[in-house]
Amino acid sequence: MSARQSGAAAGTMSWWRRFRGYQGRNLWYIAFFLPFLVGLITFVYVPMVWSVGLSFFDARNTITPTKFVGLANYQYLFGQELFRDSLLVFIVFAAFIVPVTYACSLGLALLLQGARWGQAFFRSVFFIPTAVSYVIAAMVWRLSFFNGARFGLANSLLRQLGLENINWLGGTNYWYWFVVVSLRLWLQVGFYMILLIAGLNRIPQETYEAAAIDGATGWRRLRYITLPQLRPTTIAVLMLLLIGAFQAFDEFYNLFGSIGSYPPYARPPLVHMYLISLGGAQQDLGVGGAATVVITSLIVVFGLAQNWVLGRPDRLERKAQKAALKTAADRAVTR
Repeated sequence: MSARQSGAAAGTMSWWRRFRGYQGRNLWYIAFFLPFLVGLITFVYVPMVWSVGLSFFDARNTITPTKFVGLANYQYLFGQELFRDSLLVFIVFAAFIVPVTYACSLGLALLLQGARWGQAFFRSVFFIPTAVSYVIAAMVWRLSFFNGARFGLANSLLRQLGLENINWLGGTNYWYWFVVVSLRLWLQVGFYMILLIAGLNRIPQETYEAAAIDGATGWRRLRYITLPQLRPTTIAVLMLLLIGAFQAFDEFYNLFGSIGSYPPYARPPLVHMYLISLGGAQQDLGVGGAATVVITSLIVVFGLAQNWVLGRPDRLERKAQKAALKTAADRAVTR
């Protein structure tokens, strides 16, 4: 073997050793990570890209369309008043349900974090509803708690108080929002409570002890210590809540789907897309793809706006630090 071949072989072996890592750890990382990556690309990214492509074609009962229609599917969607109303209503719904769910989850997390006994028990109690199917929970809410009949739990309690029965899921009133919000809070608060408890556990206890020495307790402790230290977890929780609000489907469809018509302002974009665009014998996947692009774009826009608002205190703090350093440097030069 020539010197050149020996050098090439040695270089190859050296590269292979670096690629394998110490005791072949890199190969083990790849072995564990590769199946997940293949599944993510196959079942998430490829369908997403294909859905965007379908939105520009006339795709009825097929995923391999041939007729290009450009923006016709988007024009059809925005030409429907029900779809425009659903987008507007659920922007308002997201603006309401996201902070309410976060506030309830944070309140429970703070209560349990400060509890001296029974923490594990109450964490389990509040977390268990997250394991319940949205479909099952919606049917229980509809058939047992808020069915509008005299023997329903909610109306039975109202009669005990001397009040009249309420048609919770029908009519022209807006009591159905109480049903939807209570169901959503019961299903979601426990999960985000656990995430916020994990964030609270990362805050050093010494910080609270130092604040207590300075007299910071109650609201001041929450405002100046807990919430700033909890900001990374808060950003993640609010992003998940925002995505979940725009993806609302199961609870609405199972609460109202089998009723003749949805109450006013209670048809989410996904339910509208399913009933109008994808329902029936002739499924219009092109219109469905266009609706998916619109909803995803809304989530991205509001998510970026939310992150910008929540990240603004950090930017202001960095600017203040830079200004302080510049002032100190100017004073040093002057001296």
